[in-house]
Amino acid sequence: MWDFVNSAVEHTIIKMNFLARIVRFLFWLLVVSWGLRLLRRIVGGMLRDEKTAGPQTADSSVRVPTPGGARRLVRDPVCGVHVDETHSIPFREGGELLHFCSPGCRDAYAANTRKFAANG
Repeated sequence: MWDFVNSAVEHTIIKMNFLARIVRFLFWLLVVSWGLRLLRRIVGGMLRDEKTAGPQTADSSVRVPTPGGARRLVRDPVCGVHVDETHSIPFREGGELLHFCSPGCRDAYAANTRKFAANG
């Protein structure tokens, strides 16, 4: 009778050992796949940054491609924020068209321009 119990215990241990190996294999497979995905995202991000990094120009407009079509971004001369041209607040001074992110920036620019014009 004890032989039957011992063989049943040994058979159960073998089954548990086999299941433990399968679970361990699946765990490491998951860890390696997540690691590769993370590495791919990091390297891909570095390559994207390298492609987009280029010489900076003094131009106040920047073109950024978007999935819905290209939009023109313009730079606010007061705070430096880039704004979509369709959402910006235009301000014409002389023959120059300027774009601002908010009425506050536009008013600050206009007030400084008047101050400089009055002084000199």
